[in-house]
This record gives sequence, C-alpha cells and structure tokens, in this order.
Amino acid sequence: MSEFTQLNPAERILMGPGPSTVPARVLKALGSPTMGHLDPDYIEIMDECCGMLRRVFRTTNALTFPVSATGMAGMEAIASNLVERGDEVIVCINGVFGGRMKDIMERCGATVHTVEAEWGDVISGEALGEALESHPKSRLVTIVHAETSTGVHQPLEEVSRMVHDAGMLLVVDAVTSLGGHPVNVDDWEIDAIFSGTQKCLSCPPGLSPVSFSERALEVMDARQSKVQSWYFDVSMLRDYYSGSGARAYHHTAPINMVYGLREGLAMVLEEGLEERFERHRVVHERLRGGLEELGISYIPESSLHTLNCVRIPDGVEDGPVRSRLLREYSIEIGAGLGPFAGKAWRIGLMGHAATRRNVDLLLAALGEVME
Repeated sequence: MSEFTQLNPAERILMGPGPSTVPARVLKALGSPTMGHLDPDYIEIMDECCGMLRRVFRTTNALTFPVSATGMAGMEAIASNLVERGDEVIVCINGVFGGRMKDIMERCGATVHTVEAEWGDVISGEALGEALESHPKSRLVTIVHAETSTGVHQPLEEVSRMVHDAGMLLVVDAVTSLGGHPVNVDDWEIDAIFSGTQKCLSCPPGLSPVSFSERALEVMDARQSKVQSWYFDVSMLRDYYSGSGARAYHHTAPINMVYGLREGLAMVLEEGLEERFERHRVVHERLRGGLEELGISYIPESSLHTLNCVRIPDGVEDGPVRSRLLREYSIEIGAGLGPFAGKAWRIGLMGHAATRRNVDLLLAALGEVME
C-alpha cells in the first residue's frame, strides 16, 4: 500500500487578486499528452497560441509569445532586454507593482527617475510631463495599466502620446487587465507589454504573455552589451517563437501550460472581446452596488472592473472576516498591501470567476460574516 494519500485540494471560489478560477476545459487541456518542444505538431499549437495572443493584445506585433514563467518574469524579460547599464528610465509608481518595476530596472543597472502618486490615485499627465521634461535622455517610461495592489485603472492614451512625443518607449504592466479590460497595444502604441495567465485569462499561474513592437526590437538589436539574463534573452527566444522553418532550441518550453493557455485564449475569443469586457463591467457594477448597501466603499475613483479594492468598515476586523469566508464558504478574497494592510480588501472578478452567481454569494456571505 502506498504511504501517500491521493491528492485532493479543496475547491475554492477564487475572488482574490489572483489566481482566478480555472475552467474545466482548460484543466482538461493541461492533461493532454505531452509532446517534445520541437515536435512540428507542438510548434503548430504554439504558433496558434501566439496568434491568439496577438488578437487578445490587439496587435500585429510579430514577437508576441508566452514567457515560460509567471507575470513578474514578463516584467523582468522586458527590463532585461530594453535596458543597459547606465541607461536612464522613468518609472511610474502608485502601488506595489510600479515599485517592483523600479527595483527590477535598478537591478538591470538603470538610473531610475520616478513619477509617484498616492496609492489609489492614477498617475497624472502633469506629473508625467514634468518628469519627461526633467529627464529627456530617458530611454523608456513604465506604467501599470491595472494596479493590482490598489484596483486603480490607469488611462493610457494620453500617456502614450506624451511618451512618444518625448522620443521614448512605453512599457506597460497589463497583468490584471488583459482579457478583462480593453488592451489596445497597436492603437495605444505600446512598445512592450506583459501580463499573466492566472488573472482574466483564467489559466493556472506559470506563463507571462509579452509583446514587443518594432521600435522595441530596434532598441534590442542596437544593444552594446549582452542581456544580463540568459533565460530571458529575447535575441535568442525570438528564433524559437517567431522563426521560420526549423526553430532554434533555447529551453524546454512548458508544453502542457501552453495547451492550457491555448484553450483559455480560445474561450476568450469565442466569447468575444467586447462581450467579455461588458460581462466584467456588469458584474463589477453589481458587486459595487451590493457592497455599498453593506456600507463598504471603494478606494480608487478610477476602479478596475477586474480588481475591486474597498475599505474595510470601521469596527470590522480584516483577518477574521477573510478566514471565515474561506473556512465557511470556501471563498477567497485578498488582503490589503502596503499602506492598505488591515484597511482594505481586494476582491477579484476575473475571467471565469466574473459571474453574477459569485457576486451574489460573496455579498450574502459578507453580510452574514460581518453581522
């Protein structure tokens, strides 16, 4: 008899900041037979997956592919390839993930100039304009489209115009927006963008979709030094993901994760992007109305539909409420980070979890627990 019991994880209703619920269709795809990463049949599946990513990113960028690691790896891959030691860059910070980009840029040897806003606020055009004027030699500007730590939804059209007028590249974190909010890479002239599979694409964590514009590729081709990361060196990865004929071996791709992503993207496109965005908007409004009836208010004025950051009411304790929701209702919601720790909850409505049923269940459970 085996000394090991059968693996039997609890089924949760995932309404935190990620991961989100993975549908059975994606889980089934993950269990498909594994092929070699250079098998022509697998290359065909991978190419189809990359083509689907272009449609979801709304881009024609040839170099659009899933980095073989979670969302933070997409951030690091972009920084490692676009930045050389001594470069100046501008990093916008209004939450945890802008701060992480600053850290990564500094580790790549960049001199970082920051544009900061209070947690819960968007980055203003005025503040960005001052930074662009003060640091005209900067190579690029980074900004978070969907700040997961605060629920802020950052408009990008004006940012893009300002950045490109200054002759710089625009780098965007779309981890919590891709597949739940419009992300228009070509129309907004985004030069490098990354996301994660575990949010609105409703796949398990493990891949980070990225896309690079022609301008970004020109910067990479003109590098004077080797990319500091061998694993994330796009000059080699592009020969595997966007080559023709025989593909150059770089690393063993996560075959079954790509199966899952391919199936998740198929579900996104079958639903239709506009229809999917509208579904996220509708359930967000339903949640917002129900929370306000419970005396719970939103922190950001410009709130994401996919990540709802709300104030914990006076007299209500954070930990016990989240613990009871998990223990008694199998519902997961997220705690606040940084200055919001103990003061906020982060409620995710992403992908497969963005349903009226989940909203109504959470509202009923919260009302019961807070009593």
